[in-house]
Amino acid sequence: MTTTVFTDARIIDPSRSLDEIGTVIVADGKIHAAGASARNQGIPGGAEIVGCRGRTIMPGLVDSRVFVGEPGGEHRETIASASRAAAAGGVTSIITMPDTDPVIDDVALVEFVLRAARDHAAVNVYPSAAITRGLKGQEMTEFGLLGQAGAVAFTDGRHTIADSSVLRRAMTYARDFGAVIAHETADPHLSGGVMNEGLYASWLGLGGIPREAEIIPLERDLRLARLTSANYHAAKISTAVSAEVVSRAKQDGASVTAGVAIHSLALNEHDVGEYRTFFRLAPPLRNEDDRLAMIEALKNGTLDIVVSSHDPQDVDTKRLPFADAAIGAVGLETLLAVALRLHHNDQVPILRLIDALSTAPAKIFGLPGGTLKPGAPADLIVVDLDHPWVVTETDLHSRSKNSCFEGARLQGKVLQTVVAGRTVFQH
Repeated sequence: MTTTVFTDARIIDPSRSLDEIGTVIVADGKIHAAGASARNQGIPGGAEIVGCRGRTIMPGLVDSRVFVGEPGGEHRETIASASRAAAAGGVTSIITMPDTDPVIDDVALVEFVLRAARDHAAVNVYPSAAITRGLKGQEMTEFGLLGQAGAVAFTDGRHTIADSSVLRRAMTYARDFGAVIAHETADPHLSGGVMNEGLYASWLGLGGIPREAEIIPLERDLRLARLTSANYHAAKISTAVSAEVVSRAKQDGASVTAGVAIHSLALNEHDVGEYRTFFRLAPPLRNEDDRLAMIEALKNGTLDIVVSSHDPQDVDTKRLPFADAAIGAVGLETLLAVALRLHHNDQVPILRLIDALSTAPAKIFGLPGGTLKPGAPADLIVVDLDHPWVVTETDLHSRSKNSCFEGARLQGKVLQTVVAGRTVFQH
């Protein structure tokens, strides 16, 4: 494999608290050197030189919450199409959710995902496996065998396990295997509505989902995490109170991390407008106070990571009355640019932001990316932080086009995505 030298770039590497102008040398699919002093090591003869003046190089993003349709829903998204969308968005590693048909709850299906990724994916694809068989919240899956097969985490995806004894047992097993339990917290008995409960939902005549639908199961989960000493990850939270209880759990010494979906940082309940179904999400878009609380929690480290929660849905399931429309939105291709709003608005420092998008998720889930340290896989992106662009349906690589940001003017464009030293996307 040839050597590539990226010169005169702004280098952002949260794993080393690095933000400086310098050189990145990639050789044999790995980072050889990265930083202001990298060029002092000499440039190998025959190396490809890429000038990056005015551009920024950072570790490729690691998105730990990606729904794909394969197997069973390939019309919505395949592993191949999701990987192309990821590459275009600067995401070099994705963790896929087990919510497929059939559910990823046995070894053969984990192997299927890995095989499909090896044969067709442009980026690194890591499967998660279901905590319970069929995502039914009752019978645990075989954690040991699934982990050996390649599952990097255990989650019931969109589903919340109601039976506390099942979840306690799952956390205990996960602790013994050194695995992460990533859990979405939404009490189904309180989640019968379709948007955030409040005056705006009443004005639209839509059923509301109270914040307590998230907070109550989250508080239970955090108590179980302390009880079992498990590595617990709150998959995506959306309320100020949720951030407070996560912060308390961390202060109490629990092995707890938390994520937030990009939509909860960038949008609020008023973006639903007059029944815009692309904005029907889970958790629902909250009020502006909650959105600002999420930003502050990301800034101070209470929230560890940001995810796209990429959830492709076809047109037929979205072009319905709001209450009947499918839940979810695509997000891989807009994740970085939307997150950069927080940088451009001076709300979150860029090192903390890129840490939450890359370095922290790699660390939480034990993945090799998220760093530009010498010897690490050369998973990196070249970005113009100031490049303006408009999101259009025709430019999206995903098979589904249900983006909350269609028509949005964004600032920050991925120009090149490199995985293991190989360019997989070029703008």
